[in-house]
Amino acid sequence: MTQYTQILVDKADGIATITLNRPEKMNAYTRIMGEEIMAALDDTDADDSVRAVIFTGSGDRAFCAGADLTPEGGGHVFSDPNPVDDLSDPRVRDGGGLLTLRLFQSTKPLISACNGVAVGVGATMQCAMDIRLTADTARFGFVFAKRGIVPEAASSWFLPKIVGIQQALEWCFTGRIFDAAEAKEGGFVRSIHPQGELMDAAIALAREIADNTSAVSVAMTRAMLWRLSTEDHPMEAHKVDSRSIYRLSRGGDAKEGIASFLEKRAPEYPDTVSGDMPDFYPWWEEPEYK
Repeated sequence: MTQYTQILVDKADGIATITLNRPEKMNAYTRIMGEEIMAALDDTDADDSVRAVIFTGSGDRAFCAGADLTPEGGGHVFSDPNPVDDLSDPRVRDGGGLLTLRLFQSTKPLISACNGVAVGVGATMQCAMDIRLTADTARFGFVFAKRGIVPEAASSWFLPKIVGIQQALEWCFTGRIFDAAEAKEGGFVRSIHPQGELMDAAIALAREIADNTSAVSVAMTRAMLWRLSTEDHPMEAHKVDSRSIYRLSRGGDAKEGIASFLEKRAPEYPDTVSGDMPDFYPWWEEPEYK
């Protein structure tokens, strides 16, 4: 079993909870934290009993207060300290982007339960999650222009898709800290909850997914909605829709879905993400960093 030092991982009744766990530093993000989150996602993807993953932060103050600007032992904050001439060098790669690319590849739905301050990478990592809930005490900020850098974690791709280009530009141009109400009005979060009710709401949503849907259907749907919405023509979506329905309609989950509906009972889907995804999945080629 993997031993984590900066996150906590809990699994119960089909729901995994990943908690950013550096409360003494407001759960500030480090390279180690990123590596541990990615390792935890490898585990949740491989575990067919996990149907949804919830992210939250330790304590009541912060989800994640951004990159740790005072890392233990010093060190360079935003990138590798060693100068390189070749921008294709892996050392140039943004650590937050490595994380969100891994979140993007998840086969399980990702739900954010933002329990407090979320700025910098604390905000941008949530862009790669599927549904975002927040505590009424939370604060958000895409503060990069105030730090002399630019939005990271591939948020220039994710954020406009969630909130629209005008809202994304305003938040990133100003770098201002804004409250939960503005985050909801701008379309970044789905709902606002009292601090003490946030996790119950996130678990209820995860439970709705876990109890009522096919894991294979959800994994395919997640990949389709994130990837096909960026294609130039709906024909690309039609191709994947058609092939998916053709394959899955002959599988065990479709048979169970119909039978449970007709018999008015809870479904018990037999298929698994590890063994029963359509034979053409993945239909894309993963691009390289170069």
